[in-house]
Amino acid sequence: MQEWIAKLNETFIESGYYKFMLEGLGNTVIITLGALLIGVIIGTLIAVVKYFAEDSKIMKPLAALCDVYVTVIRGIPVVVLLLIFYFIILTSAEGILVAVITFGINSGAYMAELIRSGLGAVDKGQMEAGRSLGMSKMQAMRKIVLPQAIRYILPAIGNEMIALLKETSVAGYVAVVDLTRAGNLTRNNTHDAVNPLMVVAVTYLLIVVVLSRLLKILERRLSGNDKR
Repeated sequence: MQEWIAKLNETFIESGYYKFMLEGLGNTVIITLGALLIGVIIGTLIAVVKYFAEDSKIMKPLAALCDVYVTVIRGIPVVVLLLIFYFIILTSAEGILVAVITFGINSGAYMAELIRSGLGAVDKGQMEAGRSLGMSKMQAMRKIVLPQAIRYILPAIGNEMIALLKETSVAGYVAVVDLTRAGNLTRNNTHDAVNPLMVVAVTYLLIVVVLSRLLKILERRLSGNDKR
C-alpha cells in the first residue's frame, strides 16, 4: 500500500502531472457541455420541423433534409467525423472548438429523435387549444407544447450528456488534451503504465455514477414520486 501511494505521489505530485490531468478534465467538461448545448439546439430545431411537417406539405421537403442529416451523421463513426472536421472542414480552428462542434453536430442527430418523442408525448389537443386562443403554431409550440414536453425530454438529455462525456475520450485524435489524452501522455512521460490510466477510468466512472444518481432523482421528481 505504501509503495502504491509513493508511486502515485511520484507520478502525479512530484512530476506536476496532476495539473495536466486537471486541465484534461476541464477540457472534457467544456467539450461535453458545449456539445450538449449545440446538440439540444439542433435536435430541437429538427424535432419541431418534423412535428410541423406531419400536418404541412410545405414543411415536408425540409423534414426530408432533416432525415438526410440524421441518417448521414448517425451513419458515420464519431471519430471519422471528428477527423473530417479537423483536417478538411475546420482546418484553421483550434482542436477544442472543432471537438465541441463535431460532437455537438453528432449529438444533434441523436437528440432530434429524443426530443421528437418528447413532443409526441404531449397530447395533440394542446396544440389545438393554443391555436383556438389565437396563437400561431410557433407560439403554441413555444408556450404550450415545449414546456410540457420538457418533463419527458430532460432525463433523455441527461442520458445523452453521459454518452457525450464518454464519447469525448476520442478528442485526443485531433490534438485536444482531454482527460484520456492527459492520462496517456502522463503514462508516456512518467513510464507508469498503470496509475494514469486507472485514474482516468475511475474519474470517468465517478462522474457517470454521480450523473446517473442525479438523473434518477430528477426522474422521480418529474414523475411526482419523490416522497421527500
